[in-house]
Amino acid sequence: MIEQKEQIQPISGAEEDFASLLNAELQKIKPETVTGGTIRKINPDNVWVDIGYKSDGIIPIEDFRDISQYQVGDKVDVFIETLENEEGRIVLSKIKADKIQNWEKTVAACEEGKIVSGRIYKRVKGGLMVDVGMDAFLPASQIELKNPKNLDDYVGQTYDFKVIKINYERKNIVLSRRILLEEEKKRDKSKFFEKFKVGDIVEGLVKNITDFGAFIDLDGIDGLLHITDMSWKRIKHPSEMLAIGDRISVKILEIDREKERVSLGLKQKTENPWDTITDRYPIGSKVTGRVVNILPYGAFVELEDGVEGLMHISELSWIKRIHHPSEMLSIGDTITAVVLNLEKEGRKISLGLKQLNENPWDTITERYKAGQKVSGTVRNLTNYGIFLRLEEGIDGLIHVSDLSWTQKITNPNEVYKKGDVLEAVVLSVDQENRKISLGIKQLEEDPWEKLREDFPVGNVVKGTVTKITKFGAFIRLKDNFEGLVHISQIGMDHVNDISNLIKMGDEVDVKVLEIDSDEKKISLSMKEVYLDSQKKRKGITTLDSAEGSGELDKLKLEGLSD
Repeated sequence: MIEQKEQIQPISGAEEDFASLLNAELQKIKPETVTGGTIRKINPDNVWVDIGYKSDGIIPIEDFRDISQYQVGDKVDVFIETLENEEGRIVLSKIKADKIQNWEKTVAACEEGKIVSGRIYKRVKGGLMVDVGMDAFLPASQIELKNPKNLDDYVGQTYDFKVIKINYERKNIVLSRRILLEEEKKRDKSKFFEKFKVGDIVEGLVKNITDFGAFIDLDGIDGLLHITDMSWKRIKHPSEMLAIGDRISVKILEIDREKERVSLGLKQKTENPWDTITDRYPIGSKVTGRVVNILPYGAFVELEDGVEGLMHISELSWIKRIHHPSEMLSIGDTITAVVLNLEKEGRKISLGLKQLNENPWDTITERYKAGQKVSGTVRNLTNYGIFLRLEEGIDGLIHVSDLSWTQKITNPNEVYKKGDVLEAVVLSVDQENRKISLGIKQLEEDPWEKLREDFPVGNVVKGTVTKITKFGAFIRLKDNFEGLVHISQIGMDHVNDISNLIKMGDEVDVKVLEIDSDEKKISLSMKEVYLDSQKKRKGITTLDSAEGSGELDKLKLEGLSD
């Protein structure tokens, strides 16, 4: 309900003069003008203001930025929107009054390029509103050097701003805080370059961390602390040493004034451990370190901060066959090693683990001599021989040709297996190449020396078929000697498939044709046995007499049919 003023009664005399004066005052109150008023009432939603008109005007409480600063009876300037709206109420605005009254005064003080102070009082689309005596707009892109994450964090804060644009027609002002920050940063950089030089120690705040290093804020100028300049020792990521917000002391390594870049170092504040490395780690000395990395070719051992040595896989053991360093070492192990080599310029130290123990091959010739009988366990079998374990890490090779004087062993797996305990004779020791040659057949005398006595050429002997091949059959004779019956010596006629005539395990009579002691070969014949039997049956004593009588042709024609 509109609150009405007390009506003036039309009376004569002095009262008529007062009425005329009042009407004259009311005529001075016009729409779209600024006038003074008095606060008559303050409600939670609005404020009642008397501007000397027929009724009080109502102003939304939002028009007052801080209503706590006002009370009933205070004088305020308001803008008259209209003297009477549809509800017959006068419409007032304090915001518009402030804007109109402050515009000229603000514009005089806020020329483009000038610096003004203001309080951010609310967030709007695209930025913030700032009270600089009137409303001014601060775009989000002009708040910080980088786009801010949350604009609400700035509400209620007071800063200095630079006026970057004034629109006189729309009566609005655009501000920038970023320009002032950039100017301040530029001044800080100039001061920094004037104050500091390469080699100086400065303090800064860790601003950001990346895979390749950390950016340090040196009071307005950013310096790069590269990961390789953080520590003399290896680090995989800067976060192992630094965290955002840390305050650290660093050394200036390089200054590029044109590009405004500063390179920093942390490890350079301490002495380079490699400068005196030869004094602390002479070749041949024993050292203690911690395994920090394991690769297929070796292990890295940290001897101290910034000093690592490589222990190659070949330097782990004299006797064990190591396929990967992890078979002997684990990351974190504390070990003792021997310095094998040192390259100061290349920052390399070679370490050895096996050198802590005596090399068993250094005294191998004292323990194993040619002709010595030894025993060992079959460690491995190949198609060319047997590896016999003589002691931990020391193997001897028995070549397939040294397994038997008499047997034709083409693969040791046919006769032996892993784990068998065998006796052998040392044939030779190659200390330089770490090889020991062994033989089993050498445990006995070479029977081939007296073979001609046991198997005279031309004699017929009995044997067992042990192997059938495309080119003939192997026959085992007494004392495990083997001879070969060539396919041409099996039958009288041409033979395509030997297995059609004889089988494995058959006992047969064979004639000794030739003995080659050097090549260890015995040539046998089944055909000659048959021919001899046929000659006896026919009464032929010699081939010459058979040829003369024509009997030999008959024998050949008969073949093995009988």
